[in-house]
Amino acid sequence: MTADEHERYAFRLQVAPDRLHDYARRHAAVWPEMLQALHDSGWHGYSLFAAPDGLLVGYVEAESLVAAQAAMAETEVNARWQASMAEFFTSLDGTPPDEGLELLTQVFNLERQLGLPGGGRPTAADASPGPRVAPLTPTTPASTTTTGTTTTEETS
Repeated sequence: MTADEHERYAFRLQVAPDRLHDYARRHAAVWPEMLQALHDSGWHGYSLFAAPDGLLVGYVEAESLVAAQAAMAETEVNARWQASMAEFFTSLDGTPPDEGLELLTQVFNLERQLGLPGGGRPTAADASPGPRVAPLTPTTPASTTTTGTTTTEETS
């Protein structure tokens, strides 16, 4: 599978700032079976970035984030991992971290605008004239929304 067959997804969560060091330490040694389950479930190029205030931004490429999340939800290791990580997050009110993420809207992709490989799958908006910038509109949980050149999928 090539980068053009994947969609790019970014999301954010909030880690308690006083727990950020422990959160990062835990991710320095993710369980091998969790790593394999993510890969086997269609998560590619997955990275997490943290700010000192606990803002956590994730990036992942997948054919469909909804499908990749659903595949992970069927694994026993994911249930254990999410339960072990829940203590680090704020404002989830008991929702597992992998279900409480807030997807971000892609507003720019260099390769797509240059027409180069690696820009993700083309969308109907790519064929239309005019700017290729997605309007910033909120998305609702458990929906698939296509805006501009960005396909955004969310789960509840």
